[in-house]
Amino acid sequence: MNSPPSKEHWLGTDDQGQDVYSRLLIGTRLSLFYGASAACVALITGGLAALIAMALGPVTETVVFAVVDLIRALPGILFALAFVVAFEPSETSVVLALGISFAPNFALIARATYLQQMARPYTDAAKVLGAGRLRIALVHVLPNIGGALITQFAIILPRCIVSESVLSFLGLGVSPETPTWGRMIASAASFTEDAPHAVIAPILALSIVTFSLALIGDALRRRFDPARRRIAQ
Repeated sequence: MNSPPSKEHWLGTDDQGQDVYSRLLIGTRLSLFYGASAACVALITGGLAALIAMALGPVTETVVFAVVDLIRALPGILFALAFVVAFEPSETSVVLALGISFAPNFALIARATYLQQMARPYTDAAKVLGAGRLRIALVHVLPNIGGALITQFAIILPRCIVSESVLSFLGLGVSPETPTWGRMIASAASFTEDAPHAVIAPILALSIVTFSLALIGDALRRRFDPARRRIAQ
């Protein structure tokens, strides 16, 4: 237990004698999966719901964005903590909690880009041809705002991964035997002096992956930002 890195165990072992490198590989897959799942939930519940609400009219828009403002009033991690505690810690509750907490980011992007696209001539042409507001939103507008939503997805994904790690570190995420990065950090934190490698490895993995994803998100934001493209030209 808590043995240092060696030929048999490249990153050493933890307090239970488990290979840190093997658990780190599994934890990478799980953390990315939970983070991506939460970001997908946020995209669907935020972006798509906001787009449909805008198309259905001012009453639906008012109701949906009142809920959005209510969620935004709380810090994301605090909302996720309350949600997980209310519905018992599990993989599903963590994904839903993070997805709902980040949904307002997509909702605001969807509303802004929807209003922008509805002022374009192609939407007027669709109206003349008899298309309803919902059909215009889903068939014509949605493909044209996909770039903005994908950019936001890339920005939200690393935040979801970090938030999942925080919940797991606090013991409110996935089950204790599941080797996500947060669980690995929480388990090894008590043995930092005896086995610093066991806590440094998941911290470095979390930092490198989230930083890399943040750079990708920033690059996509610059790529799809019309204002920046005009300045570059």
